[in-house]
Amino acid sequence: MENRQIIKDELTKNECIYVKHKSGLDIFVCEMEGYSTVDALFGTKYGSVNTCFKTKADKEYTTVPEGIAHFLEHKLFENEDNDVFELYAKTGASANAYTSFDRTCYIFNCSENYEESLRILLEFVQSPYFTQETVDKEQGIIAQEINMCDDNPDNVVFFNTLKCLYHNHPVRINIAGTIESIAKINAELLYKCYNTFYNLNNMVLIIAGNVKADEVLKIADEKLKICEDNGLETVFPKETDTVFQKEMVSKMSVGIPIFNIGFKSEPGSGYSGYKAELEATVASTALIYPSTVLYKSMTEEGLINTTFSSEVFCGDGFFSVMFSGESEHSREVYRRICEEVERVKVEGIDRKIFENVKKSMYGAVIREFNGVTSIGSVILNTYFAGVSPFDSMKILKEMTYEDVMKCIIERFDSEKSVISIVEK
Repeated sequence: MENRQIIKDELTKNECIYVKHKSGLDIFVCEMEGYSTVDALFGTKYGSVNTCFKTKADKEYTTVPEGIAHFLEHKLFENEDNDVFELYAKTGASANAYTSFDRTCYIFNCSENYEESLRILLEFVQSPYFTQETVDKEQGIIAQEINMCDDNPDNVVFFNTLKCLYHNHPVRINIAGTIESIAKINAELLYKCYNTFYNLNNMVLIIAGNVKADEVLKIADEKLKICEDNGLETVFPKETDTVFQKEMVSKMSVGIPIFNIGFKSEPGSGYSGYKAELEATVASTALIYPSTVLYKSMTEEGLINTTFSSEVFCGDGFFSVMFSGESEHSREVYRRICEEVERVKVEGIDRKIFENVKKSMYGAVIREFNGVTSIGSVILNTYFAGVSPFDSMKILKEMTYEDVMKCIIERFDSEKSVISIVEK
């Protein structure tokens, strides 16, 4: 019997079962009585930024082409005998996968036969099959995907922001890589990356909904291959705390010019890094809350519309707060935001707005734990942040006005801000 741990939030009474499986895999099971569906996520701490790495078996660091994590995700769905989607079609499950900057995740959801779908998931992710012929074919497919991304204004304005913010960090490169970088990928490199990052000690399985932990762990015992921890280390090029350039403008076919404004600050990790992310989310939301003078005045003057929003974008080695939207006067929006940040540093944000934003975020987190799909995403995000599944509730509950003001003072520096514009 595996050593099980019940992780529970005392306030909401939500709980999940955690097991460190003998294979090395971390497993989270959320038994949700009364639900009819099941969602499963099988993820690895391997994303587009992980281009330089070594294991304890390597003498030197290996550097691989940009886009290889995304390329590998595509290729895992093909094995020597059949197509994985055909297997899922027989169980009635819907399957998907994605690669982001810091992770790759394989997903299925279903309303029946979850046991067989889980077997398929664990089998194909552990069964790579690459040949140079199939790699050559995939290069053409992904090249088309890259071209489509390059023709997407939202994608262009976002990555131009990252190129302005960061000098060297690979977050500035498209997740799919470039036409030139994927041309360097071969079967040998794919196996090297697979054997390095798809070690079960670097992965997590999360399954929620109409499931039983005993059944899940029995299938895990059947299908998981015991892995020795390979001592994985990843490194990034040295990044300065300054921005690379203040502005970047691209011309594309857009109805209204779009913009991204980014504020760069020191990256964090673990509990303190996750706390900083939530504080920055509250801070950025409060700064442009609909009842603020800033938001009202910019709306009345036609500088912004309902697309105006903020987000915190952070991960391994990077942290930024972004504001985005549509405007014929993007630079004026940028100036107003920087001006408001400096005012707030002296006068403070509205305390009532702070409380409203904090309560709204707390309520949103509680709602996420009541959905089969959303609870898996929450656990995945906290896992990759290096914190407990319910830490977001704890952090928000304990967050003070002073915490958020400190965040604004330290993380909203106009000297470390940039603007990216896509105009007609």
